[in-house]
Amino acid sequence: MLSLADVFLLMLFAAGAAWLWRGHGVRERALALAKQHCGRLDVELLDGNVAFRRLAMVRDGKGNRRLARVYDFEFTVTGEQRLTGSIQMFGNHLGRIDVEAHPFKAEPQLDDKVIHMNEWRRSHPKPDEQRRVD
Repeated sequence: MLSLADVFLLMLFAAGAAWLWRGHGVRERALALAKQHCGRLDVELLDGNVAFRRLAMVRDGKGNRRLARVYDFEFTVTGEQRLTGSIQMFGNHLGRIDVEAHPFKAEPQLDDKVIHMNEWRRSHPKPDEQRRVD
């Protein structure tokens, strides 16, 4: 027959297993969000992995302290350096993503979007200048 202590230990074990199972789902969501963020920054997520670092009480967007899972990941811009980033998850919801300062590829500036004022003034005279010329 099961005693009350045995039932308590069984329930404690079941709760721990459920917490670990849910943590695996949160980790998968954190990995997907880290991939999206790296894609937006045009950097490469290394190892296709996020690693659980710690549970911490951190402030959310409203300033309230909440329990969050913090995961680390590594990324590269040039392929030579490994830079680190971290992602905070409040349950399945994203808290914050921080990445280490890194170089980025600057967009080339196109001259067709630049308006040279001298050329524009020649092609668009003021209305009073048009009257004097006529």
